[in-house]
Amino acid sequence: MTRENAVMWSVTRRALAFFRESGAWRLVSTIHIWLYRATRGLIGHQAAGLASLLLTTIGRKSGTARTVALTYVPDGRDYVVVASNGGADRDPAWWLNLAARPEATVQVGKDVIPIVAHAADAVERARLWPLLTAANPFYKRYEELTDRPIPVVILRPRPPA
Repeated sequence: MTRENAVMWSVTRRALAFFRESGAWRLVSTIHIWLYRATRGLIGHQAAGLASLLLTTIGRKSGTARTVALTYVPDGRDYVVVASNGGADRDPAWWLNLAARPEATVQVGKDVIPIVAHAADAVERARLWPLLTAANPFYKRYEELTDRPIPVVILRPRPPA
């Protein structure tokens, strides 16, 4: 990495940390989720060339429904997301919630879909990681910002009951 790139990523890491810690991320996320739901995905599903979905999990401690907006890549009928947490050294809460209880729902556009989640195994991750980083190059950078392995999560629609 060149000195210029090292400086750029040092500044980026500090900016991401500030954005997370200041509460600005929570405000932007709240507005995104509200607009997505209010417009049934007309606003918020596609932005800056990235597709977003709303993932609703059940809090592992609170038992309360929690919704986050995540970028995703489709893989057949599955939706693939990355538990990057912006390169932070800890897993995002939504992934901890899914690890405790893998059943959840996603809203993709106007459709609300029950899903079951699992972490990609090594073979799945090797196949999916290039697709994910092609769609969102920041994932490569997030991987450089943290020492933890960043989970790739597959959200698979549940068959009707």
